[in-house]
Amino acid sequence: MGKRIAVESQLSNIKDYLKQKGYEVVELKETLSEKSDLNAYDAIVITGQSRNMLGIDDVLTNVPVIDATGMTPFDVEESIKRL
Repeated sequence: MGKRIAVESQLSNIKDYLKQKGYEVVELKETLSEKSDLNAYDAIVITGQSRNMLGIDDVLTNVPVIDATGMTPFDVEESIKRL
């Protein structure tokens, strides 16, 4: 696989699952200190709480963002595979 995924810290179950499946996983809070580093990842997984309430988000990267709200770890992996 070899995909690099940044995952929000609250999603430890997804982080653990993706690591077991062979993905390189980094906690998103570590990555935010270096915003330019976000482009080094194949996907970013968030809880949905990070979304702007009005639906207006500041774009920091062109990397696909997966909102894991209501998703199982398997669902998140399937979304990553479709990228």
